[in-house]
Amino acid sequence: MKTITVFTPTYNRAYCLHKCYESLIKQSNQDFVWLIIDDGSSDDTKELVASWINENKIDIQYHYQKNLGMHGGHNAAYRLIETTLNVCIDSDDFVGEEAIQKILDSWEVIKDKPEYAGLVGLDADESGTIIGTKIPEGVKETTLYELYNTHKVLGDKKLVYRTEVVKKYPPYPIFEGERFVPLGYLYQLIDQDYKLLPVNEIFCVVEYMVDGSSMNMLKQYRRHPRGFAFSRKSRMQLATNFKDKFKNAIHYVSSSLFIKNGSFLKESPKKITTILAIPFGIVLNLYIRYKTKEGI
Repeated sequence: MKTITVFTPTYNRAYCLHKCYESLIKQSNQDFVWLIIDDGSSDDTKELVASWINENKIDIQYHYQKNLGMHGGHNAAYRLIETTLNVCIDSDDFVGEEAIQKILDSWEVIKDKPEYAGLVGLDADESGTIIGTKIPEGVKETTLYELYNTHKVLGDKKLVYRTEVVKKYPPYPIFEGERFVPLGYLYQLIDQDYKLLPVNEIFCVVEYMVDGSSMNMLKQYRRHPRGFAFSRKSRMQLATNFKDKFKNAIHYVSSSLFIKNGSFLKESPKKITTILAIPFGIVLNLYIRYKTKEGI
């Protein structure tokens, strides 16, 4: 049994998936499985992965499913993973130099400390520049929420979780006709019960693709309003200050307008905050409609 699963949800990304493969075969520590979740690709992803499996350079598992979106890919991965640890490397990203060794070295510090859900490390671009900021050196433990809201860290970071922890929480919901639920929903639930060990090492090298969700967020809001409304309700419930509750209430109102949910106030976990957010949610909804009027 390997120690860590690197899982990669992918949809029609055969043209760039090789970067992840090449970065994995270069790792000096091969104590990992690469789990590829093919989320209904219609390109030659299946054939490409089969050729890599035949090369037998690394341990690869391949799973095909109908297209459910990124969160559906995560659901499948968490259902299938059997290793102690797991980390998601997106299909347009790849692992950093010696990342597996760095992860496993850091894991030794907390593997016998059940209060830790795992590690949080750094993302960088292909030039080696850290995305956002490093984690302050004095921070010895954190949650993802504290990382951004207390320690004021900026930019995407890479999470490595204990698999047994992730499996304790419910899967992301699947909404018919939608393909996106913010992944932070699960991370915020984990934050309520566990800490993370901060690691100022590059675990992942990222490239924000034109067809990636990070570059199309306003369109995502319009395409997947049920998924976002679900996430915003959870964030309102778990927010630790009024500013966060209010911001998420605004987005919740906007998403509810897209799905014409007349019961949105009744369903809100923070009704007074939601009432105050209604005018701002209407404005946000109109703004998203205007910015995406050329098509979604």
